[in-house]
Amino acid sequence: MSQLTHRAILDMGRYQDLSLDGVSPDLSMELYRFMVRLRRSEEALIDAYHPADEMRCPVHFCVGQEAMPAALSAVLEKEDYLFSHHRSHGYYLAKGAPMDALFAEMHGRETGADGGLAGSQDISMPSVNFFSGAILSGAVAIATGAALGFQLKGRKHVAVAGFGEGATDEGVFWEALNYASLRKLPMVFVCENNRYATYSDQLKRQPADNISERVATFGLETRTLFGNDVIAVYKEVRDAVARARSGQGPTFIEAYTYRRFAHVGPEDDDYVGYRPEAERQFWLEHCPIDLLTEAMVAQELLTPEGIAGVAAELDGEIAASFKFAKQSPFPVPRDWAAMNYAQSSETADALLADYGTVGDFNESQSDSIPGPY
Repeated sequence: MSQLTHRAILDMGRYQDLSLDGVSPDLSMELYRFMVRLRRSEEALIDAYHPADEMRCPVHFCVGQEAMPAALSAVLEKEDYLFSHHRSHGYYLAKGAPMDALFAEMHGRETGADGGLAGSQDISMPSVNFFSGAILSGAVAIATGAALGFQLKGRKHVAVAGFGEGATDEGVFWEALNYASLRKLPMVFVCENNRYATYSDQLKRQPADNISERVATFGLETRTLFGNDVIAVYKEVRDAVARARSGQGPTFIEAYTYRRFAHVGPEDDDYVGYRPEAERQFWLEHCPIDLLTEAMVAQELLTPEGIAGVAAELDGEIAASFKFAKQSPFPVPRDWAAMNYAQSSETADALLADYGTVGDFNESQSDSIPGPY
């Protein structure tokens, strides 16, 4: 399936190509468990959002899009950086960030990943090198900068940018792509093409929905695949990260997938009528978890008892995460400036020391400091 479009996928009938060949039973179970963990945690958050109204932040759930973060979780190393769009929970968990800190952040508690100050859209955890953000295509630009830093410092780390096809409407996406290709930066561009930017069909915004064909003209390695086949996704991510780490430059992966629920939830938005029912039904029947489960059951790698056992274990973790969040304190109000500006910077101080201004520099002095122009 090298050349894909959303229309071609809908016309293909039942997907039959998921194969466990070349993947160990342990890895199959790892991918399965990650996707189920993500799915069940998302569904639990959806169920709890109303009527309790204890999560006072907008949430972009990724139910139906579990394959890509599962693959990343199995490939990325601790030192690698992962930058995500606002549909971020799967990417957050992919970098090993704890579920209880995610739940606490969504409840606005001090024990949250960002101290209860970011919410879902901008959740980040520097300790595991994960960062998300609400700025469209922001992850792409920042990941490119991180990859440049790795290259300049000779580090064998990889930066991954995760985004939707809507991010490719932004000029900065193409600028970053060009620069990453030119410099052979150690990064991977991961586009989860789920067709819709809010309510807007991709083909109403762009002349074609196969972004990979346009990206290829920039000289990058490109891969296009059915994004709900977690095994195929894993193999492409594995190879792309290996290419980046070995100095062969960036790869663009376009994974066609579909969000099951609203653009932002948990409220439903299909009353708008922007998605055909037949299309929604097709993707519902091609759930990434179900596709992998069928293959594992067929090879006797998964049993009904095993499925129930994984679910029970994960439900326990989810319940504990809710308890942790609700028992945690709200953050203490802090000075706004202290939360947004660094009080000192070794690099800046060293530069300013050349001008003898450390300690008393302010904006009114900036015009008197000699510069290159």
